[in-house]
Amino acid sequence: MLRPHTLKIMLTEKLIKTIAKTSGEYGTIEPDDKIMVAVSGGKDSYGLLFLLNQLKRRLPFSIDIIALHVAQGQPGVDPTPLIDWLKGSGIAFEIAEEDTYSVVQRNLKPGGTPCSICSRLRRGIIYTRAEKHGCNKVALGHHREDTIATFMMNLFYAGKLQAMPAKYTTDDGRFQVIRPMLEVAEADLIALQEQEQFPIVPCALCSGQEDHKRRYVNELLDAVEHTHPTLRNVMLGALKHVNPSHLLDATVKREK
Repeated sequence: MLRPHTLKIMLTEKLIKTIAKTSGEYGTIEPDDKIMVAVSGGKDSYGLLFLLNQLKRRLPFSIDIIALHVAQGQPGVDPTPLIDWLKGSGIAFEIAEEDTYSVVQRNLKPGGTPCSICSRLRRGIIYTRAEKHGCNKVALGHHREDTIATFMMNLFYAGKLQAMPAKYTTDDGRFQVIRPMLEVAEADLIALQEQEQFPIVPCALCSGQEDHKRRYVNELLDAVEHTHPTLRNVMLGALKHVNPSHLLDATVKREK
């Protein structure tokens, strides 16, 4: 039986290799990058920051990382455990105190959910701080399940074939947004959270808010995965092997 320390090393190594492979394929991490990592206080963003910092030490070139947590003025939410963890990590960081909570409450329509408004506000703050620190990239903590669920939701509800890119340039051209963990399984991030004991800071706005469509899609995939255990990996592979000539979009250039 493997010792806990050995299992810990194995999990960390596996995840570092996965994000390194993604970087090699999509250029998410490149020489002299200065990357702002948005840390919300959830397992995914903690995992992203932890793994990027581990990878940084092994790269044959230099990169800089700075973490940003947006303290949104939510009642009852105490970011102190996150701040203490950042202080002990040795990673450069900034805490941006911005009362987006009040803005969301003022603009939230009856029956609406706050997530879209909050996301836009947070993204604007992140970009502003990234520019302030001279960052050329902003890293987000989306994982394999996120991109597959997004693809399925677009297919089912929006009538389009679209997922999440590993890297894209913002409309204003200021930054590249990267998702280094798009090939990392969520189960492995849960295991990493249990292993490293990241101090989770829940979001008061998100708590109790259900994305019914996303939940339905994930439940559907879970059900199929019982008899097809490699389903999500196969679907991720499908997103890398697109055959435009066998689709129906007349605006897509066909290979002769």
